[in-house]
Amino acid sequence: MKNLLLAVLLALSTTLMLQPAQAANEFYAFETAEQEMRFNTLTRELRCPKCQNQSIADSDAPLAMDMRARVYRMVMDGESNQAIIDFMKVRYGDFVHYKPPLKPSTIVLWFAPFIVLLLGVATVVYNLRNQAGGEVKLSEAEQARIAELLAARSDDESTPSNKEQKP
Repeated sequence: MKNLLLAVLLALSTTLMLQPAQAANEFYAFETAEQEMRFNTLTRELRCPKCQNQSIADSDAPLAMDMRARVYRMVMDGESNQAIIDFMKVRYGDFVHYKPPLKPSTIVLWFAPFIVLLLGVATVVYNLRNQAGGEVKLSEAEQARIAELLAARSDDESTPSNKEQKP
């Protein structure tokens, strides 16, 4: 009897825990596989304006849900991918697309990575060329100290160890 009660409680709690997750999922029915593929491609190419670093396919924000629904309607109406992207750009700005166009306001987005890379390479080359190469100059006191240490070491090596002295 205890096992039956435990099984019922476990099933009930599992059902209640999964219910909110099932309610949050959206389901879109497509007439063709090509429409579904276009929808999935577009929702991965469009960025959520609220989440900043998530596509509308990955975002749970209400705005992303609205954008997905709009993309779905436009795909079902037969709009082209470019028309859908252009609509979203007009409504939310160039930021909404992961591939912003090359124009004066986005030039930094396109060329900043290359500039940073070139600066990094130039810094490495500059540092390699300016490294102190060749022999290090020692003062007379330093040379005398090194000679002393080498002489002391050679004396230690020439002294037989205790193991060698025992027959």
